[in-house]
Amino acid sequence: MKKPDTEGVIKVAIADDHALFRAGVRTALAAKRDVELIAEADNGMQLLNLLRHIEPDIILLDIQMPIMDGIQTLPEIRKLRPEAKVIILSMHNDHSMISKLMEIGANSYLTKNSDSETIYQAIKTCYEQEFFFNELTNKALLTGLRTKRTDIAGPQDVNLSEKEIRVLKLMCEEKTTKEIADIVEISPRTVEAIRDKLKTKTGAKSMAGLVMYAVKNGIIDQN
Repeated sequence: MKKPDTEGVIKVAIADDHALFRAGVRTALAAKRDVELIAEADNGMQLLNLLRHIEPDIILLDIQMPIMDGIQTLPEIRKLRPEAKVIILSMHNDHSMISKLMEIGANSYLTKNSDSETIYQAIKTCYEQEFFFNELTNKALLTGLRTKRTDIAGPQDVNLSEKEIRVLKLMCEEKTTKEIADIVEISPRTVEAIRDKLKTKTGAKSMAGLVMYAVKNGIIDQN
C-alpha cells in the first residue's frame, strides 16, 4: 500500500529469487512510515530492466539468483544508478566475498537471517551515511587487508594533512558529515570536499576503500 506522505520516504527495490523472503521484507517494511518498497525482481536482469524506469534510493540485492546473480548485477547497477545504495543479501558470510563486493561498490552486506530491524537500520544508515558497517563487514575488510594487501594498496607516497587524517578517523568511526563538521569546526561542504580529496589521494573508490586504507596504514586500529 502507498505510504500517505511520500516526501522524504526512502524508496527501496529488492532483487531476490525467493518469493517468501521478498514477502517477509515487504511485510516488515510496510510497517515503517519512512520506507517504501517500490519494486521487486526475481533476478539481476529483471532488476536492471526495472532500474531503467525507477530510481530507488536503496537496492537490496541477493547474491545467488538464476539468469543473472548479484555479483554480475552490482557493477551494472553502478553504471545505471550510481547514486543508489546497494545492500547485499546472502546466506553466506564468506569474508573474501564480502570484501570483494564492498570493494566493487556494495554499501553493506547482511546475511539473510538478519532480523527485520537490522535490515531497516541498514537501509536507514546507508541512505543517511552511505555505508552500514557491521561486525561482518568489518571483519571481512580486515581479512581482505591481511590476505591481499597488494591488491588494495593505494599510491605509496600519500601525504595527508593533520585535518585530513582527523576527518578520515572520524569517518571510520561512522560519524555523519554534520557530526564531523561540528567536531572539526568546519562546514559540512568542506567535510565532503576533504572526503573527495582523500579518495583521490589514496586511490580509494568508496568509503570502504578509505577504511581499508586507514587500517592498512595504521591510521585506525585493526583490533
